[in-house]
Amino acid sequence: MKHAQNAASSVAKEVVKGSIVSSTVHTGSRLMSNVAKHPVLVFGLGLVAGYLVYKYRKEIVSSTTKVVDAGKDFVLQQKENLEDIVAESKE
Repeated sequence: MKHAQNAASSVAKEVVKGSIVSSTVHTGSRLMSNVAKHPVLVFGLGLVAGYLVYKYRKEIVSSTTKVVDAGKDFVLQQKENLEDIVAESKE
């Protein structure tokens, strides 16, 4: 009985998440269509985005470097695992 309640609860949570995402996307698209009609707002948003990127450029670069390094480590680990599997299959 608890399994059915847990399943129903998880389905309900997913439905709520889906509706929230849907409404957020719809609101965002309406907002962007309204902003696109006003070039001054587009310019202002560009200035704000540029300022924030400049302000946090060191953090952006360091986090990007960490992600790239983690990706390289993951690829090397998968390559080693594949080599181990190939070596075991040859034996």
